[in-house]
Amino acid sequence: MATAAARHAVLPVGVVLRRAPGVTRWAKWSWKAVGVLPGAKAADWSVLRSDGDITEYHAATLPLTLWASDTEAYLAALSAQVPCIYVVMRPAHDDEKPFEMVLATASPYEAQDYTDGAEDQVEKVSMPEGLVAWVRDFVEAYHEEEQFVKRRRDRKRVDLKEDGKGDARISQLSDVYRAPTVKREKMH
Repeated sequence: MATAAARHAVLPVGVVLRRAPGVTRWAKWSWKAVGVLPGAKAADWSVLRSDGDITEYHAATLPLTLWASDTEAYLAALSAQVPCIYVVMRPAHDDEKPFEMVLATASPYEAQDYTDGAEDQVEKVSMPEGLVAWVRDFVEAYHEEEQFVKRRRDRKRVDLKEDGKGDARISQLSDVYRAPTVKREKMH
């Protein structure tokens, strides 16, 4: 599971994608991550099952890495109503393999970082019970509650001088945040 020196654990997880007919005329297919397979062997878009137009693929096997420094994030994931794994996919522009599997993570914070760009697609997949137990065991082994320390203020008064408001090169007697006025010339 985890070594004391490394303070991390790795488990391969297979990503299951479902292809269903698109609901609009612009999208021929709709793709969705629907499951993970803990401890899966390597795979490259293997068909798991097919029922009419709906097909499920074992698209890839990714390492799910847990780090001792991220146990707070794993606790947030475990305390959700439905504990989830996040799968990050990137469009591959290939009809046979339309997505490149980028990452599988148990950290909602790490998954959120991938939602900032428009290129990656992040899917939320519920954790199987065995995976929930594995993540919980890791958190129990490495989580250290951080002590809250209230910051003390210094007694220096910083509000006595107003600097940094407006442009220092321009003297202004009125509000520096006012809306600019436009002088209009009279038309003759």
